[in-house]
This record gives sequence, C-alpha cells and structure tokens, in this order.
Amino acid sequence: MIDFTPVTGFQWDDGNLYKSARKHGADLFEAEQVFFNDPLLILVDMAHSIDEPRYHALGQTDEGRQLHISFTMRAMETRIRIMSARSMSRREKNYYAENT
Repeated sequence: MIDFTPVTGFQWDDGNLYKSARKHGADLFEAEQVFFNDPLLILVDMAHSIDEPRYHALGQTDEGRQLHISFTMRAMETRIRIMSARSMSRREKNYYAENT
C-alpha cells in the first residue's frame, strides 16, 4: 500500500504534537517507533481523505504499547506527517490482534 522506502523522516505540527502528548499521553518518540516495529497495520482513512490521502497505523512502541496513529504523507512522499497519536481502543486492539 505505502512504500516507506523513500521516507527520510517525520513532520509534526506543534498543535498536533501538544494534543497527542497532553490529551492522549503519546509523545513523538513513541509515535515514531510504531513505524519501525512489526507488526504494523496501515489502513486508508476514507472518511478524511478528501484533500489528500490519510491513513491509520496500528502498531506497537518499543515497550509494547499499542498505538493508533493518524497520518498523511508529505514532501513528495518522503515525510510522514503525524496528525494524532493515542492508545488503541479496545476495538482497535481486537482488530490488530485478529489481523497480525
């Protein structure tokens, strides 16, 4: 689905970074770890892909915390722009377990 080979880094908006950290307790280091750990599920966010393709990533941090990341690709597909990072809901944990 997404070729992460050309990705050279991450991009954060200050407001989204603050929201993820303060409201959801997920800092940028944890959110970025998800993309380097297996298993990683990537789902298309059809409801929010009006102006650009948006995605959901379900994965784990180095410590095994299961996170849901909302993101899009920027800078000619070389940057992952994280819009939200939070713990997976119970439903998402079940879906992740069933599909990995």
